[in-house]
Amino acid sequence: MKIATSEIMRLIDSYCINELHIPGIVLMENAALKVVKNIDLDKYDSFCIVCTKGNNGGDGFAIARHLHILNKNVEVFLVGGKENMKPDCKINYDILKNMGININKVDNLEDINELRDCIERNQVTIDAIFGTGLSRNVEGIFESVISIINENSKYIISVDAPSGFDSNTGKILGKCIRANKTVSFELYKRGFLNYGTDKVTGKIIIEKIGIPKSAINKFHNNEFIMDRNMIKNNLIKRDKYCYKGDYGKVTIFAGSQGFTGAAYICSEGAVRSGAGLVTLCCHKEIQPILSSKLVEAMTVSFEEENRIKELVDKSDAIAIGPGMGNNEGTLNILKNVLNRAKNPVVIDADAINVLKDNLDILAHRNCQIILTPHLGEMSRITGLSIDYIKEHRLEVSQAFAKENKVVILLKGYNTIITDGNSTIINPTGNSSMASGGMGDCLTGMIASFIGQGYNSMDSACISAFIHGYCGEVLSKEMFCVNATHVLNNIPFIIKELQE
Repeated sequence: MKIATSEIMRLIDSYCINELHIPGIVLMENAALKVVKNIDLDKYDSFCIVCTKGNNGGDGFAIARHLHILNKNVEVFLVGGKENMKPDCKINYDILKNMGININKVDNLEDINELRDCIERNQVTIDAIFGTGLSRNVEGIFESVISIINENSKYIISVDAPSGFDSNTGKILGKCIRANKTVSFELYKRGFLNYGTDKVTGKIIIEKIGIPKSAINKFHNNEFIMDRNMIKNNLIKRDKYCYKGDYGKVTIFAGSQGFTGAAYICSEGAVRSGAGLVTLCCHKEIQPILSSKLVEAMTVSFEEENRIKELVDKSDAIAIGPGMGNNEGTLNILKNVLNRAKNPVVIDADAINVLKDNLDILAHRNCQIILTPHLGEMSRITGLSIDYIKEHRLEVSQAFAKENKVVILLKGYNTIITDGNSTIINPTGNSSMASGGMGDCLTGMIASFIGQGYNSMDSACISAFIHGYCGEVLSKEMFCVNATHVLNNIPFIIKELQE
């Protein structure tokens, strides 16, 4: 699924109307029909529809017409008057008037009281006020209307975007509708991705309204959301003649005293997602512990320098960082690996932390790099506050990836994966997975898929989707999902997604 800003949507709409000569009223009609399609008509019979003079209001007038034709009880309100009403909106407004449907005006406090009474006596409120084009704070009568809708509605459906919502940034513009469901059109809006937006959007549905793919591709800026089909189409089925050497040699640098779990989970993440050969490099003090736990993976101590050089030279993928400690030793190991490696390196956890004030080491290397920070780690290496990154996750990730020529996987709600040119969002996973070790597991998986022959972006995307999907499936019957649960289920989930 593709992602867009409101500016991109305007360009697409303008191109369709002015260049392809698709009448705007046709797109409006299609939008109205798709909203009606997403209403439970067996459950709901009465509707209060709140419109304005813009095209979002035109959608609302068309929705009212279709619900009236279906013998539903419909009451319609126009907020702010009809002066300078958009032409397509006026067509649908006039059709309602010609059909004898009363359109109530909301211009003052007395009208507000009438709107409140209407909302209270109807089952569903349909918000067709502002849509995606709003960029300024909601004020005046519109602010009052939104408050009345939020305070008195039993169920709210927003058309395209909740009114008062900035569809580019996810910010609330003063006052915002708190929808139970948002039916948006053609492309997923960038603002929907931000933390906390589900509290105002409710369930988000994206519907096609007849815009040609060529028009979307002309203006789309390579931002996507993953879905099951994307993963299924990209997973390679194994050839019956292949052997372990065909599925990659993966080397993992991880662990320290007291943090053997991180090393174990990362190594098992690589093993359980299909790597042919996995070797863990760790401190001599913890090697016996990990050798006894890791049945399928091999271990080497950091003291075996020649063996480690050989492993780095022959590895198809390397992962480094989980549980290593934010110290000079970790920085030196990272430098040595990046100076020697020719194949992709996945940098996570403490190997990210030691990059603070040392980003120059990313510039002098002959390997592709994938960094997998959470918000705190991203803050350390960029110098930006966590709050700022939360509000600008796409822009921060894209800029860092482009400037440093790396792939960034910024973990969290709607994980972002970008190389600075293409950006892909992973929607899987949930808060049941909020426990230590999850990131270590993901790091091992990414290295594993690289080792199996996938490119860096595909490996990051596939791993993030499977990792989150494992958690979602398990959380249906579990209160909390730990990394070990995910590890045990990775092979089964991959098989399911291949079917």
